[in-house]
Amino acid sequence: MTDLEKMGGAAKAAGRVLAVAGTKKKNDALEAIRASLLKYKERILEANAADIVEAEKAGIKKAFLDRLLLTDERIDGVAKGVAEIIALPDPIGEIISMADRPNGLTIGKKRVPLGVIGIIYEARPNVTVDAAVLCLKAGSACILRGGKEAINSNSVLVDIMREALASAGLPENCICLVRDTSRESAKELMGLRGYIDVLIPRGGSGLIKSVVENASVPVIETGSGNCHVYVDDEADIEMAVKIVENAKCSRPSVCNAMETLLVHEAVADKFLPRVLPKLNKYNVELRCDEKALKILGESAIPATESDWATEYDDYILAIKVVSGIDEAMEHIARYSTQHSEAIITENYSKAQRFLNEVDAAAVYVNASTRFTDGGEFGLGAEIGISTQKMHARGPMGLREITSTKYVIYGSGQVRW
Repeated sequence: MTDLEKMGGAAKAAGRVLAVAGTKKKNDALEAIRASLLKYKERILEANAADIVEAEKAGIKKAFLDRLLLTDERIDGVAKGVAEIIALPDPIGEIISMADRPNGLTIGKKRVPLGVIGIIYEARPNVTVDAAVLCLKAGSACILRGGKEAINSNSVLVDIMREALASAGLPENCICLVRDTSRESAKELMGLRGYIDVLIPRGGSGLIKSVVENASVPVIETGSGNCHVYVDDEADIEMAVKIVENAKCSRPSVCNAMETLLVHEAVADKFLPRVLPKLNKYNVELRCDEKALKILGESAIPATESDWATEYDDYILAIKVVSGIDEAMEHIARYSTQHSEAIITENYSKAQRFLNEVDAAAVYVNASTRFTDGGEFGLGAEIGISTQKMHARGPMGLREITSTKYVIYGSGQVRW
């Protein structure tokens, strides 16, 4: 039996205890985690500083360093997220339906834990806590496997959470961390059938593709974010400038950041020069089609076909001038990863068409794509943004990481 199989067995045993622990026990453990994150803040920051030093030595680009970085404020935010999860209703045990059948059986459906959830993710130490506490509240044990760039941060965070679990009377193995960050450990985790009930990848397109193509355990596919904002000819230009700046520049390394800007040809001459200074503030590299290049001149470079399909996760933006909403939606249908898409318009009919016809997990009218987030949607933290069309789509909160089972009450019925 390998070390990872032993971990899987321990997580499975812990998960059985957690599944029947009850709301108070789980919330007490979450409160212990929240308090410990604040109590041991310096310990966390010290470990994170070591990760940052190693990442800088390795030449990791600035946008990815931002993903890796923890600060006083970010740890406070993570702890606040735990408090928000404590306050959320416990989904486990919820009766979804109950009905009497003609044969006298009463058949109900209730919400139950998934069991053991595996999460493979990249250099986002906040995900370590978000994923662990969501799984905990949803009654499932978790096996976490983060990227090598965050191993010091992740190790300390998991140690702190495991100590908190023990103090609250729950098994430490409700939260497990794969500390071997080699490709071999990721591959083994993808094949841990019999131990992991579902595997969730969270990261860039390369990671997600690898997990989807290689895993032999069930996978919930969280999507890369090639997100678009379309500025219509009936847009409020000042609103559009504000939204575009936010969608691209507030945090370009995250999956809900805009990667392609589509602009109606009737307002391109007015809008693009207006938004350019906002983008220049952040030194955003602009990759434009021929029409946008004529307007922006030396401020931009020609876009290639691959630019339309790329999730940059960086201060890079593709810009295309389109003839109208039909061409914009056609472009989105061709290149979108079905994550988050937005239209800026004052025309109600166009807004409704966009909402109805654009196929994505989240579709916006007159708002930034940056809101696609579990906390912003009132779900507490999230375990990822699902872009598939199975039971979970969009930000995955507590209910999205549970399963259901039928419960049947009889009075001696048999079926021959």
